Amino acid sequence: MSKKLTDTELESIQKSQNDFTKAKLRIADVEMQKAGILQELDKIKSEFAVFEQELIKKYGKDSSINMQTGEVRTVEEIKAEAEKEKESEKKE
Repeated sequence: MSKKLTDTELESIQKSQNDFTKAKLRIADVEMQKAGILQELDKIKSEFAVFEQELIKKYGKDSSINMQTGEVRTVEEIKAEAEKEKESEKKE
């Protein structure tokens, strides 16, 4: 003689199984989104590397770019300005 779940028990276990399956599908969706975003990041990094090489050719390897103003300065200019500031501080 076989036993049978009550309607409430069957509904409860079916709901739990359904909720579990839905949660797994949501995880899969998020992982697919993550994979897409990672591909996008790789593309951005590649484009940045190409652009960076173009800027290095144009402005020199030791140049520094102010990201707010776009001003490009050489390391020598930065050092000279720092020394100038030190000198003016000593005078004060």
